[in-house]
Amino acid sequence: MKPIWIVDDDQSIRFVLQKALEKADLPVRSFASTREVQAALATEQPQVLVSDIRMPGGSGIALLQELKRSQPQLPVIIMTAYSDLDSAVSAFQSGAFEYLSKPFDVDKAVDLIRRAVDESLREQGAETSGVETPELLGQAPAMQDVFRAIGRLSPSLVTVLITGESGSGKELVAQALHRHSPRAQGPFVAINTAAIPRDLLESELFGHERGAFTGAQASRRGRFEQAEGGTLFLDEIGDMPYELQTRLLRVLSDGHFYRVGGHAPIRANVRVIAATHQNLEQRVRDGQFREDLFHRLNVIRLRLPPLRERREDIELLVRHFLHKSAAELGVETKRLSDAALAVLQGYSFPGNVRELQNLCHWLTVMAPGLVVDVKDLPPELSGAPQAGAMAAATAIPGAPTAGGGVAPGAATEPAPGTEAPGGAPAIAPAPAPAAWESDLAGQARTLLQSGSTQVMDQLTQRFERAVILAALEVTHGRRIEAAQRLGIGRNTITRKIQELGLDE
Repeated sequence: MKPIWIVDDDQSIRFVLQKALEKADLPVRSFASTREVQAALATEQPQVLVSDIRMPGGSGIALLQELKRSQPQLPVIIMTAYSDLDSAVSAFQSGAFEYLSKPFDVDKAVDLIRRAVDESLREQGAETSGVETPELLGQAPAMQDVFRAIGRLSPSLVTVLITGESGSGKELVAQALHRHSPRAQGPFVAINTAAIPRDLLESELFGHERGAFTGAQASRRGRFEQAEGGTLFLDEIGDMPYELQTRLLRVLSDGHFYRVGGHAPIRANVRVIAATHQNLEQRVRDGQFREDLFHRLNVIRLRLPPLRERREDIELLVRHFLHKSAAELGVETKRLSDAALAVLQGYSFPGNVRELQNLCHWLTVMAPGLVVDVKDLPPELSGAPQAGAMAAATAIPGAPTAGGGVAPGAATEPAPGTEAPGGAPAIAPAPAPAAWESDLAGQARTLLQSGSTQVMDQLTQRFERAVILAALEVTHGRRIEAAQRLGIGRNTITRKIQELGLDE
């Protein structure tokens, strides 16, 4: 994340805000004048800018207007005195995200800046369509059918419904459909309709006007507007609340929508691709999904096969994921022995490709040698007595998983006398419940011995990833509840999810 810039000629204001933001783990940089900001803009960009209005050498309003011309999506917060209401009005008319009245409560100021950061990251995500995304891999006949369908659909803008089990790669198919379509130069915007509380989902989809509801202190574009000229991917559409299905149907029918609290219709120039693991026909029969919306979405249906139906692709995928994990960790790529590969090809992979990817990442960190043998596989694969489901997306043993188990290696012990490569004694984990701490220490040693730098940051990120994924699993994707259970703020978990790439 880029730093937050504070612009104020008052050194005490800069000091207080900078210390408060640093305490909140937000990067920050301060400036005493607009001239300093303009010089810095030649080589850098902020995530959010907070500026006073009246300063020697230039006004915050002029700086705001200049930034809105060059960086229209950059949130700018204007600071103003209570008596300077005309300037506050001018700030909003010039496109300010919000304003802070001096003197201000520091905690409220940090919360406001966090909201601006969240908005900036959302907008940034909506504009990353040009970023290279991983291609689909597969040689199995079922996957070749999917590839042929993508090829036939590439010149079309028809609505597509992708069905398949969780973890099978539905979003990758949606990305491929977008990337090879006439809208490839536009944004690709994805939203998981099951992961957002129903009282916030309408605003997330359609945006809201300032004052539309409590806490709506500024107008915000929804995902339909963010996807303008591109593709909007509605993941887990089968879990969308029934009352919102009517609004979505209207957009698909007449191409217009209204922001929450808005009165002016907005044209929706987007292609919609939807996906679900649910049986929509059954949900229609159960009265949980609108039949007319189902027929609107079900113009072209693509079924993505689970990994157990394309076992011949496992070897190709393993090589790809092991290479990718090694590149991310800065270590040498590992490979599977024929026996270990045979074990994987005989496993059902209930978590599909996502589970295989997580396994490869775990093996990259935890397997002792460059050649992974059967004994190096986690217990549920190698046949050891300890059982546990594959970790949800982390290499930290002991983390809760999508299947309700624990990460590989959470309670395994080496046979007496076993040694690690190079003759060093194998590190035995501490007795439960501290086994994961020993495994963590072993990972730290492995990274340190490999010459990796920033080991603390790497392991901290993995730990946070494991804990947040576990909380989201327990709360069925409800972020606010997950934050409450973890004892952190809603903005903190949103920021962590963005930083750790858990929205992808």
